[in-house]
Amino acid sequence: MKILHTSDWHLGHTLYGYDRTKEQMSMLNQIKEIIKNEKPDAMVLSGDVYHTSQPSATVQRMFSDAIVAMCNACPTMTVVMTAGNHDSGTRHEAYHSLWRELNVYVIGNISRENPDNHIIEVPGKGWVVAVPYAYERNIPDGFFQDLLAIVGERNTDDLPVVMMAHTTVEGCNFTGHDMTGQKTIGGVDAVAHDYFGDGYDYLALGHIHKAQFIHNTEHRMRYSGTPMAVSFDEEYDHSVSLVEIDSRGATPRVTEKSIVNPRPLVSLPPEDATTWEEAKQLLKDFPNDKPAYIRLNVEVKDFLPAGANEEAHAITSNKECLFCHINTLRPERERKQGEALTVQELQEIAPIEIARRYITNLHVEFDEDMEAMFNEALEAINQDDNK
Repeated sequence: MKILHTSDWHLGHTLYGYDRTKEQMSMLNQIKEIIKNEKPDAMVLSGDVYHTSQPSATVQRMFSDAIVAMCNACPTMTVVMTAGNHDSGTRHEAYHSLWRELNVYVIGNISRENPDNHIIEVPGKGWVVAVPYAYERNIPDGFFQDLLAIVGERNTDDLPVVMMAHTTVEGCNFTGHDMTGQKTIGGVDAVAHDYFGDGYDYLALGHIHKAQFIHNTEHRMRYSGTPMAVSFDEEYDHSVSLVEIDSRGATPRVTEKSIVNPRPLVSLPPEDATTWEEAKQLLKDFPNDKPAYIRLNVEVKDFLPAGANEEAHAITSNKECLFCHINTLRPERERKQGEALTVQELQEIAPIEIARRYITNLHVEFDEDMEAMFNEALEAINQDDNK
């Protein structure tokens, strides 16, 4: 069985007010070309198709046109898509019947009463067990294992079994994401390796943007990562994963297929921060004809000079690059208790850290129970936003 594993397209994402439609269309076209050349038996898209739960009609049309083009590139391919924490599960399933005509399966919500909604047979090739993102309390105990048990009974030819999930797994490399607690990344609590049960050959994960295998899982548990960077902190290669599994129980073979962004995200300098004057010079020296989004890493003791953003925009006015943001970093210093946050720091800091500082200022201990309640309340708010 050959599958193309991808996730976290985040269609509709804008970067500091800049529209990214051309880049996203380039990404989708590259994936289509990979499908055309590789002829996979299935493509699994493990959540976060869209960046928001209410994408515009234009973004939805871009998505549907791309899926049709991908299906036309390989008419025998089965497509399985699940909703992520950025998606609306209900919206995801709105055109379920129409998609089925193209051999496309969309799974947006947990179906307790009808587990067959989560099981897709790829005739003669294998099985896909598709579970969308859901708040943990909404997933019945043992749900993953129950689905795998059903497939185990039906899989009389010992064909490969692929499972899909959109969540945080303990031990993952979350570079590029905010960690909002000891085990919470991107607003999603981490689960242990054994949470998914036993009986799959490959677990196609979504949510974490860095492509990676989860350690100590015999190359069976993998994040494909996002094909296109969503933030400047995602300073690594982006790709989709081509996965080949010879038979039930065989070790998957994975090949990363690179996706090139025509307008990459570039930090100046790329690592440590520098002075404002040196950062301006780096911006002036950046090639005039090179498309890119630019973030400046600037070390400041107090404040940036007045009009710094306007000055940076002026420097790039005749360049192909687009200035986005000055990332201000302070030198080694200890923040005094109760010291006010800057607007930028307030935007970038994790909600739980703001709550922790507030509680500390009240001279109350922010213990594990309080942290758990805060994370649960935050997750409930996110769930309501996705409805």
